Amino acid sequence: MFKRFSTNYMATLFLSDGLITQVTLWLAIQLRFALPYGQNVEPEWVPQFVYVPSWQLQIAIAFLWLTAFVILDVYTPRRIVRWVDEVQRITVGHTIAALSLAGLLYLGNIQLLRLTYIYFCILTFCFFILYRTILRTWHRLRYEASNSIARILVVGAGHVGTEIVEEFTRQQWPGVELVGFLDDDNGKQYRQIHGIPVLGNLAHAADVVRSKRVDEVLIALPSHAHERMANLITTLQDLPVRIRIAPDYISLAFFGATVESLGGIPLIGLRDPAINELQRFIKRLFDILFSSAALLLSLPLWLTIALAIKLEDGGPVFYFADRVGENGHLFKMLKFRSMVVNADKLQEQINNVNEQGQLVHKVQDDPRVTRIGRFIRHTSLDELPQLFNVLKGDMSLVGPRPEQPWLVAQYEPWQRKRLAVPQGITGWWQVNGRSDNLMHLHTEQDIYYIQNYSIWLDIQILWRTITVVMRGKGAY
Repeated sequence: MFKRFSTNYMATLFLSDGLITQVTLWLAIQLRFALPYGQNVEPEWVPQFVYVPSWQLQIAIAFLWLTAFVILDVYTPRRIVRWVDEVQRITVGHTIAALSLAGLLYLGNIQLLRLTYIYFCILTFCFFILYRTILRTWHRLRYEASNSIARILVVGAGHVGTEIVEEFTRQQWPGVELVGFLDDDNGKQYRQIHGIPVLGNLAHAADVVRSKRVDEVLIALPSHAHERMANLITTLQDLPVRIRIAPDYISLAFFGATVESLGGIPLIGLRDPAINELQRFIKRLFDILFSSAALLLSLPLWLTIALAIKLEDGGPVFYFADRVGENGHLFKMLKFRSMVVNADKLQEQINNVNEQGQLVHKVQDDPRVTRIGRFIRHTSLDELPQLFNVLKGDMSLVGPRPEQPWLVAQYEPWQRKRLAVPQGITGWWQVNGRSDNLMHLHTEQDIYYIQNYSIWLDIQILWRTITVVMRGKGAY
């Protein structure tokens, strides 16, 4: 879609990565003999600190790294628009390739000094990240150059069109300029919607494309406007502009909607699984191993917290809460009790409606919270028992936070998309505000997690959770 991510650009990255593996291999060998680390080894082939690796090893290394990058979509433009996505894919691909090389050296009994291998892996990763950072900086600096920007016209200022604009704005996609909207609604003419002007109706499409030097037309018309869409495509087919259609099925689609071809007929899959079977298996295996280790290590904390709760008011140590899990499955979520006994019966006294008419069911100074409860909530220690829910399979370590049934019953249809994956102890919502952003008012954060799911994202969220818990921000 974007000129910055053109086929030529991706092909250049592919060739550059292959060249980098060859250069860094040579540099690693030179460093092995130049740096004062390891045993003093003299090259057997030549007297100088020079060694030319065999062509078989060079080909094998280039093949391993480039194959790993291709499989992980490092050269797929829509997967690496954001810098963090590109770094994540490069990191995973580099790790897989490095481990594969270690196995190849061992199984093939190929001689390569251990320090040489370490230097090579470090240098290669640093070079990959460094030159991509330079490229992104260079493209950002020349952002205003007309030949580096894709100028996009959005046809349709309704629900689908405005969601597209919001997504472009939220993701801050580089190399994109939204020229404006076209819409047949007279009430929207020549107004600003999300900061983007409505330039006229559909009849003005050809003139706007010419005058605004539009590169792409993104059609986001409602499903009942099929005839108008067909006429518009016919009008634009003689102009040098790319045309894309965003079908009006967003409210029906879950995540990762697919397009398949059946005898030349395109079929759009709306309810495909959000996480495929391999991802689900890896996620479950990770949950079992991590939660088992965490339970063993946190046992002294369990005993201390249980004693403190019991001593404060003599009530039960644990609290069993009804929660909605994956696909609407109800389960009992286990927590350390942080409120007075029978606190659920006082919920209606806490509920209120904000200025936007939205329900708010949590307050910072909740009178139902006990003294011990306030501490374990602030430190998130009240959630330790949920590790049992993870072991049982009701929850995952990372995922959308399981919500109360009475709140889920009030969800709009699009909000139920957050139930398409296992619910988690921590997630994208928790590391972006927690109670400061009530879940049912910020479901889009959970949807972002599901749409961008990877095991690497889970690890990143777990790491960020440590910082959030230490700061105690939004925990009440």
